[in-house]
Amino acid sequence: MRTHTGEKPYKCDQCDYSAARKSTLDDHKAKHTGEKPYKCDQCDYSAAQKSSLDYHLVKHTGEKPYMCGECGYGTARKSYLSVHMRTHTGEKPYKCDQCDYSAAKKSSLDQHLAMHAGEKPYMCGECGYRAAYKSHLSIHMRTHTGEKPYKCDQCDYSAALKSNLDTHLAKHTGEKPYMCGECGYRTAQKSNLSKHMRTHIGEKPYKCDQCSYSAASKTALT
Repeated sequence: MRTHTGEKPYKCDQCDYSAARKSTLDDHKAKHTGEKPYKCDQCDYSAAQKSSLDYHLVKHTGEKPYMCGECGYGTARKSYLSVHMRTHTGEKPYKCDQCDYSAAKKSSLDQHLAMHAGEKPYMCGECGYRAAYKSHLSIHMRTHTGEKPYKCDQCDYSAALKSNLDTHLAKHTGEKPYMCGECGYRTAQKSNLSKHMRTHIGEKPYKCDQCSYSAASKTALT
């Protein structure tokens, strides 16, 4: 009946946590003591809660009992399936209190908030580069490892970034999706269009450090 009444008579004596069942409170107390009584019989993993051990055991069996009826996605955790379903429903319950951004996952919102704060918690151990997103650090690491996972299916070109591969593929098709609204100039690369627009607005961001000369492109400066 406590699930209906919301009553939680079992209180933690070390914090303000309370539970409807004593077994749930016992699991919680293990967090304070560091005790991990639930042992995996296949490796040296141990957990404070039985539910954590149950999830870990699935890694050994490969079992994914929670299945998406829309696309066949399978997962070991019910909570992961709930998050996945938002890709189909479009639900984004995590709202930014500083702008109109919203996210399907709390971790995505946390990363977004780091951008507002200017926080960059992910650091490269090779060169000190810092990023607000873990995914951005992963991409950056390819500059050190030389990894280029994006392969062209028409030649032997490969790229570290998908955007670079997309630009390369346009060379095969001859496609030039970026167009200047002023004169009709077209290009395969967005960066080339940005450079071209300087011819219309007169912007010359590249400055000579020895005289007053400035240029619209870096190549013109050299």
